[in-house]
Formats: sequence, structure tokens, C-alpha cells
Amino acid sequence: GTFKRKKYIFDVGATQVAGLEEGGVHYRIFKYLKVSIPKASILDPACIVDLNDGAPPIHLWYDNEKWLLERKAQFPGSEVFWNICSLVHKANWKFANRNPVIPIRNIWDFTQFTKALNPQNLATGILLKMSIYDLLTACGCNKDKRLINFLNLQLKLYSQENVYNTAALYGCTVLQMPQKPHGLWHLDKSMQQLSKVLEDFLRQSKIDMRFGEKVSLMTFDRKTKYWHITTTKNNLKNKYCANDIIFSPPPQSLKTLLDKGDLNNKGYLNKLNKLPNPTGALVFYSAINKTYVESIQSNHYQFAHEELGSLFISISEDGDGRAPEGQVTLIASLFTDSSEWINLSKEEYQIKKQNFLNKVSSAIEEKFKIGKDNWLHRELATPLGFQRWTNRPNGIVGGLGQNPSSFGLFGLPSRTPLEGLWLCGDSIYPGEGTAGVSQSAIMAVRQLLASRGLPDLDI
Repeated sequence: GTFKRKKYIFDVGATQVAGLEEGGVHYRIFKYLKVSIPKASILDPACIVDLNDGAPPIHLWYDNEKWLLERKAQFPGSEVFWNICSLVHKANWKFANRNPVIPIRNIWDFTQFTKALNPQNLATGILLKMSIYDLLTACGCNKDKRLINFLNLQLKLYSQENVYNTAALYGCTVLQMPQKPHGLWHLDKSMQQLSKVLEDFLRQSKIDMRFGEKVSLMTFDRKTKYWHITTTKNNLKNKYCANDIIFSPPPQSLKTLLDKGDLNNKGYLNKLNKLPNPTGALVFYSAINKTYVESIQSNHYQFAHEELGSLFISISEDGDGRAPEGQVTLIASLFTDSSEWINLSKEEYQIKKQNFLNKVSSAIEEKFKIGKDNWLHRELATPLGFQRWTNRPNGIVGGLGQNPSSFGLFGLPSRTPLEGLWLCGDSIYPGEGTAGVSQSAIMAVRQLLASRGLPDLDI
């Protein structure tokens, strides 16, 4: 999503997109629907990571040879680790492109899973319960503090976890995404172009879309086999019914939407209650003259900060539609505990918010030598704001942490035990990010079609 302030358009969350390359998940979806891929450019480097340790920042180059030379210079002695990451990534990519269904919940799921397997998966299966730190240890790199610091910064963005808790099979893949033949992309105009293309297609296909309605209750009628959905908009209630619901918000949202009096729901609600809550985010939205960031070689810059942990910065391209010519939008995000923001008094909240706005501003000003009076726009979003505008519980961002006990075969299934209710999104395999949620959507749709005895997607 995006929002507008004055002359500026800001991407609310994600600022990079994967899967637009030939064979990528978005490429396959757009090809299936016969619609044009939105205009985008490859990010090279995808990101610059500054550990603030006095050494040169790490550039995540698109070209494999340049990335090889970069990591050899930055992390000498770590090639065995990176080579294994590359092998695992290739095996995982081949597996994902065959549309596996995991976790497995019935015979049909099992057949789709086995069809997707390739010999390399059997070899990489030994990593099934290992973390990235376990892999580092096996490769003799677990004492390289600089490598661990780098991995901690990067993995937190994609897995909600650090090296000690990120599943090796997941971590190996996300660490290789910036390089050929995949890469990360910068969308022209805004990240919302990705959904706008799909929205335009749906309108042309005469699909009925409703916006701005808040779901308040979901109940299942076992006699008619219909779900009944109650929504509110402008204090008016609307009711809908459907055979199936594909639910893309965080699964924790179901705890307030499902009928607690329905005995069939109780076991599932108990399972949802045990899910760990993802983290929240503070996001600094700002605008500035391009001259202050001209020296940065990438649209994305991540740097370690003693007090804030790390800041992930996204800078728009001059002329990409997000800011007037000669100006850019600058978005900086950091993780926070949502519970620290939700129950504050109004006065406490405003003081805390202003303090963090100043802290983030100061950190960026110091890093890029920007004067306090040079900002053209600045504001801060907190978990409370995300809760209000997205209705995500407590304003959480991202999905479930991708640790060895909750990734892949051990994760939350898209097939729920409740008839006609399917999950997709950043808490479902293969995880968060635009490419991940799109892959999970394909999986949910294929399961739904199979349950109805309808032909499979040729995608």
C-alpha cells in the first residue's frame, strides 16, 4: 500500500519486490493472467549494509562475480558457508517453482509435495532442523563476529529472527535473493503498482471488489455449508456469504473474528493462541533534496546503530513518481515491541513518539551529514498507527518467525481444520515478502480448487 502527503507518495511497508524476473512467482502470475508486468528496474546493489565498525560497508551486488569478490573481501574464510547457501538456494528455488504444498495435511497435499521434490532436496534435507548458526558452525565460521553481525541485520528483515533462530533452509534462500538470476526490484511510481495491475485485471474481468469494510464476525453454517461474514462500514453493517474464504491477514486476527461459541472452532483457536506474536515497527517517512543522498550507490541502505539496533533505509529514484524532480522520499524502519506502544495514555504516547522521531532523525542526519533544517517532510508511524490503518493485531508487521520449528513442514498450514477456510500471507509457507505471500496464495488457491474437484492452475 501507499499513502500521500503533500507532493510525496510513500510506500507503507515493503520497498523492494522479488519475483519479477522470468520464472519468478510474479512473472508467472502475470503471464498466467496475460497482463503486463509493472515497470521496474533491478536493484544493483540491492542494499548497502554498514556495520558501523570502521570497515567499508558491504554491497549486495546483483552480478554473481562482483558479489563473490565482495564477500571474499568482507568475510575471508567464509566461502564454504556461501557455497552451501548457493546450493541450498538453487534446490529450494527449483522446489518452489514446482508449486509444493506444505505443511502436509492430506493425501492430495502429500502428492503435490512429492511431485515438487528433486534429488537436491534430499541432500539439503539434512538442514531441516538446523539454524543458520548451526550451518556457520559446521562451516567453521561461527566465530566470525563481523559475518554474524551482518547476517543478523539482514535476516531480521526477512525472517523476524537472528542467525541463532533462523531456519537454515529459509536463511540460505533469502540471503541469495539479490543476485542473478533473481534479484530485487524497484517499482516505478510505487509498490502499489504491483496490486494495481491485479486490481485493473479484476475490474476488467467483472469481479466484484469491496473496499473499506471491516470484518467483525465469521461464522460457518454446517447445514448450508456457507460462511457468513459480517462487516461494518460507516457504522453500517453488511452481511455476505460464501462457500470459501481465503484469509490473508495475520492468522492471529482470527482469534477475534471466529465465533468462540462454536465447538469446532475451539481447538483451532487454542492453536492460534499459542502462536508467538511477530514484532512491530517504527517507520520514519521523510522527504529531502536529492543532493543529500547522491553519494549513496543504492536505493537501500542498512546501518547498525548502538541505541536503535538497525535502520533500514529506502530512497526513491529521482523521477520515479514518488517525489518532485530533484527531491526524494526517504523511508527508515526499525523493529520495536508492539506491546510497548499499545496501552500508553495519549500523553505518554505522544511523548514517546516524538522522542523516537527525533532519535531516528538524528541517526540519519549523523550518518548522511544532513542538517536538522534540511528535511522537507518527516513523520513517524508506530504500531498504534499500523493497528488503526491495517487492523493487524497490535500493529504487528511481518509473519511468524522463520525458525527451524515453524518453517516449511513445521509451519502453520494454509489448509485449516475449518471447512472452506484457507490461509495465505506472510505467516504461511514460504514466508514474508511480496514473492512469499504470492506463492502462498497460489498454494491456497490450488488446494481450494482440488477440494471442489476443479482443474488445477497451470501456473
